[in-house]
Amino acid sequence: MKKIKKGDIVGRISYGKDIIFAVDRIIKTKENEEIAILKGITIRIEANSPVEDLELIENKTVEEHVRNFEETLIKRIEKQEKLLKKNNYPFRERLVVYTGKILHIDGDRKYAEKSNRCYKKLGLNAIVKNIPERKQPILISSMLQRYNPDILVLTGHDGMIRKGTQFNNLYNYRNSRYFIKAIEQARKQSLKKDLVIFAGACQSYYEGLMMAGSNFASSPARILIDFMDPLIVAEKIATTKEEKFVTIQDIKDELRDGTRGINGIGGQGKKKILMI
Repeated sequence: MKKIKKGDIVGRISYGKDIIFAVDRIIKTKENEEIAILKGITIRIEANSPVEDLELIENKTVEEHVRNFEETLIKRIEKQEKLLKKNNYPFRERLVVYTGKILHIDGDRKYAEKSNRCYKKLGLNAIVKNIPERKQPILISSMLQRYNPDILVLTGHDGMIRKGTQFNNLYNYRNSRYFIKAIEQARKQSLKKDLVIFAGACQSYYEGLMMAGSNFASSPARILIDFMDPLIVAEKIATTKEEKFVTIQDIKDELRDGTRGINGIGGQGKKKILMI
């Protein structure tokens, strides 16, 4: 059997290889057991597993999995483009339309790259930065001062350590504490008191994120969220007129799992329309 190493694409045998992961790193316990820290290839979840429970996934299977993900992503982007076109205004040459400025900080490099492409495809004013979850609280202040966004997205990978129990234990979540600290710093440092924040990833500590000051967060039902969900929330706020308050009811039907995956208190639209 080939030895599992960092960077390998694997599945967990005991879970029926239901999720495809990349091996982020391998650590040894005091009992000299090898534990792999895993990050989802197409799902924003982080997990760990004994190396002996992992099996390498064939390249053909990985390629098919990624291809299906990309096809689904393209369909969702096309759907959002159609929704945006419905908001086109007559006599557009007489109007100047400013959509809200988005700062998206993502703990995963590949997801950050995909997000950047999606925002550009949708024609949105977005800056995307790849910052590991643990560093987001440290760097958020400088990012806000530099870019002064209307909308802040904080995401990456997350997951419950003991799934289905200890829902209110912050340390039962892999990265929620970093998102929470980053939200708190953002609320202290942002030049805009009406900054709209989305925070979280798969199985994140929803209540903790909301108490820290997020407008929208994942994951109320502690489920896996879709890659596009944070982008859809940001797009909705950015393209809604500033006099309208956006609630989860305005967004839920566009999200894969509705309010089970994402919920929140809502936020003010950020689009400005000026006559010329």
